[in-house]
Amino acid sequence: MRIFVIGYGQAGGRVAESFVEYAKKTGQDFVVRALAVNTARSDLMGLKIIPMEDRLLVGESLTKGHGIGADNELGAKVATDEIYTIQSAIDKRGTHQIDAFLIIAGLGGGTGSGGAPVLARRLKKLYEEPVYGLGILPSEDEGSLYSLNAARSLMTFVNEVDNFFLFDNDAWKKGGESIKEAFEDINEEIVRRFGILFGAGEANEVGQMVVDAAEVINTLKGGGISTIGYAAEEIESVGFLKKFFGKKGIVEKLDSVTRITALVRRAVAGRLTIPCDVTTAEKALIIAAGPPKELSRKGIEKSKVRIEEMIRGTEVRGGDYPLVKGDHVATVVLFSGVSDVPRIKELQEIGAEAQERIKEVSSEKEKEYQELMDTNETIKPLF
Repeated sequence: MRIFVIGYGQAGGRVAESFVEYAKKTGQDFVVRALAVNTARSDLMGLKIIPMEDRLLVGESLTKGHGIGADNELGAKVATDEIYTIQSAIDKRGTHQIDAFLIIAGLGGGTGSGGAPVLARRLKKLYEEPVYGLGILPSEDEGSLYSLNAARSLMTFVNEVDNFFLFDNDAWKKGGESIKEAFEDINEEIVRRFGILFGAGEANEVGQMVVDAAEVINTLKGGGISTIGYAAEEIESVGFLKKFFGKKGIVEKLDSVTRITALVRRAVAGRLTIPCDVTTAEKALIIAAGPPKELSRKGIEKSKVRIEEMIRGTEVRGGDYPLVKGDHVATVVLFSGVSDVPRIKELQEIGAEAQERIKEVSSEKEKEYQELMDTNETIKPLF
């Protein structure tokens, strides 16, 4: 599946850059083009992989290139004012080869959380290709303002895209580690999952039941929020005795089935990109990646039956992603249209409380200002 990646804001730009780096390192070509959009010049200059000509500074007349300080209303205004500039930059880079757009943004700040939904609305209006969003949720220790921004942006962003992926920083941050320290590891976790999901349809090798772009698109059709599970296992070399005295064909066949089904179970039970109740999913997609001889059609089929019994919906697709030079077997399970996501409820509660406090502080300030002005009226002016 060939995608046009757009990193909007600081976090979005960093993750977009990780996508480009991952594609280059693994020799995959699922990233057709990448564009980083930001209101802060320093954030754009801090990128290392995305070429300078693919970094776009917007809102300079308002921000002077210094960013917008977590003001997502201003972020939305900048995107609205600059939408033709951004659209032109996308068109110049070519969209005729792509299967979908992926807009990536951190939901806690101002530029991405405010601007990404505006861009998504514009792209959906202009193009037939699906527009997906990838939102990075802020950590709780980043403060209530970031939670309020995330709650606001999330509700808008979800409604403006064909499907919305969520990644929760708190679910992946190690104990005692700040988000700044953790972002490289977190970004790697993100792109590893999406690398298999989007890369599967671009495999150069013939597998037993290769996943194509249409299967990914159909799984994501219908909108809502999606989460991804992942598990991987290093391939062990065949021992001397098994190689020469074991029933090699039977042993390998049984092992490959068992390995795939076990990895799918681990992917479902392990850390998801956004922790949620996967049984509420409308659709699902299983992808097994690795050397062709280590993949098993039977293993995938058995796993599909298990997932079908697990989720609310009835559409479960599955296939493989053959990687001749791979030394791991990995599985990705995409759950599309999940509806029970505790972190979203938590964000909405924090956001509502923050909004109420903002109103209270504003009211108190108005009262204090009025009292100050009333006091000034009793003081005679000097002239």
